[in-house]
Amino acid sequence: MTSKRYSRHYFLSDSLDELEKIEEELEAKGIAYEQFHVLSNENAEVSRHEHLHEVPSLMQRDIVRSTIKGAVIGLIASSLLLVIVSLTSVTENVGWMPFIFLAIVVLGFCTWEGGFLGIQTPNKDYVRFDGALQDGKHIFFVDIAASQEANLAEVLKHHPKLSPAGDGDATPGVVMQIQHNWHEFRKVFP
Repeated sequence: MTSKRYSRHYFLSDSLDELEKIEEELEAKGIAYEQFHVLSNENAEVSRHEHLHEVPSLMQRDIVRSTIKGAVIGLIASSLLLVIVSLTSVTENVGWMPFIFLAIVVLGFCTWEGGFLGIQTPNKDYVRFDGALQDGKHIFFVDIAASQEANLAEVLKHHPKLSPAGDGDATPGVVMQIQHNWHEFRKVFP
């Protein structure tokens, strides 16, 4: 698996058994385990299917995006604090150290608050599927390279009950490569 550009395809299904077969067929076609996931409100059922690759519960929340937003806000607030302090003469009496420490605290607090808000917010990529999930459907998505599209199409021909549900932004290739390397490492060193 090399660092490529991927696109994401979403599908709806009523059957976890069928999704397990699809995942096995995709792996047999050379599509890596890290490239597909199942999102479902029935996490216990998904975990009973040995070959299904479920979306981790933390990734179902908007933690990463919100933490980054919090860090950016914290960086802006910390910088603004230091600029305001530099325009006053207060540093002549007290020095810079308390204000640098305060800027670090502001940055840390904003980053933490962003993550805290993110853990309470559903991932924006999955919100559009809330209705289908409430109806008991399962969301299957595949991050696929252009060179693998034909393999995906061939597997999907044998599963007409799987209905397309749109496209989206895929996991970056570098992140997928790290996940793949981690998965391979865990196979060797359980």
